[in-house]
Amino acid sequence: MSAHRDLVMEHRAIVHKLDRMAREILEVHYQESNLFLIGVDGQGVAVCNALAARLRALSNVKVSVGTLSMHKDLPLEHEISCDPSVEAWRDEIVILVDDVLNSGRTLIHAVRHILEGQPREVHTAVLVDRKHRAFPIRADHCGLTLSTHLNEHIVVDLSDEDNTTVHLERPSLG
Repeated sequence: MSAHRDLVMEHRAIVHKLDRMAREILEVHYQESNLFLIGVDGQGVAVCNALAARLRALSNVKVSVGTLSMHKDLPLEHEISCDPSVEAWRDEIVILVDDVLNSGRTLIHAVRHILEGQPREVHTAVLVDRKHRAFPIRADHCGLTLSTHLNEHIVVDLSDEDNTTVHLERPSLG
């Protein structure tokens, strides 16, 4: 079955959204000297790195970046790992970053793991929020909220820093 793709955000819009998200993070955490940004392995790491670069350019906050790896479909049956280890952010502010928030399963299991390090606060940031919650979690910082059907898929492509895109993919009819 083929899929139909619609452009949701082109490069310039994504840059604008990431800039706004970085400014929002700094507004909320203006008194902090350190922030930990942890990207969920995959496109979440690309969003995390883009936010970290903007935060560093806009402020003197020390931004540490890490990667959280997990099996997104069966998180309880597989180990969750993080680099740096959870001990690195004891009593620190952690911002968990992913590309798309759909059901909330990935973020809620990732937050559970991050809490093992006893951070002072945990916040979430996503580029696109689909609002299909099955778990009680929300995006504290969000680039775009998008109403979609359950059979549709959001495709975030940040592989080319000069031509990033977000597409809505749905099954083609016929």
